Amino acid sequence: MSDEARPPSDSHGASPVDPSPVDPSPVDPSPVDPGQVPAVTEFSTGVPGTTMGLAARCNRLLLAHGATVATAESLTGGLVGAALTSPPGSSKVYRGGVVAYAVDLKAQLLGVPLDLLERHGPVHPRTAAAMAAGVRDRLGATYGLATTGVAGPEPHGDQPVGTVDLACFGPGEPVVRRCRLSGDRHEICEAAVVAALDLLRTVLERDPATG
Repeated sequence: MSDEARPPSDSHGASPVDPSPVDPSPVDPSPVDPGQVPAVTEFSTGVPGTTMGLAARCNRLLLAHGATVATAESLTGGLVGAALTSPPGSSKVYRGGVVAYAVDLKAQLLGVPLDLLERHGPVHPRTAAAMAAGVRDRLGATYGLATTGVAGPEPHGDQPVGTVDLACFGPGEPVVRRCRLSGDRHEICEAAVVAALDLLRTVLERDPATG
């Protein structure tokens, strides 16, 4: 099985969780409409940099921008948030995070449209994009950073082990990356954290500082 666990449907095949107890309105799906989704760039294992070094760099850039970040994580299970909160002073730039491991929680907590999840599944660039947009909106951050993917040991549907989708949404052009990572579950998750931090760093270095 993959890291993503699909909840069972009811006897009529309907979604088993009504997102209304948290928020009945999903995130505006327009950022992930077919005509607007940014181009997906594929990366392989070997993103340069260390977790703590990248986290410290991201925090310095966020502080220089006068900006904040929030994280939406699936396969990484909170590891990106843990990395970003390791450097001293992180409370000035890190708003918080949502670990939405189950598919239904991606809709319930992050506002990912159910029809998008039904059409593309939990491991897809558009799902990652909707997660990033949702956490940015719901946690009131300048940037939203999201991870979803397959850590193994088995593939998820037609998605092979090591498939990781990342997205970063901020004031500028959103960026989505699909990574092909290798190794065991632990190694894939650790590599996904480095890739996510590298994505955030890239976006922050691209965007002009306002702080």
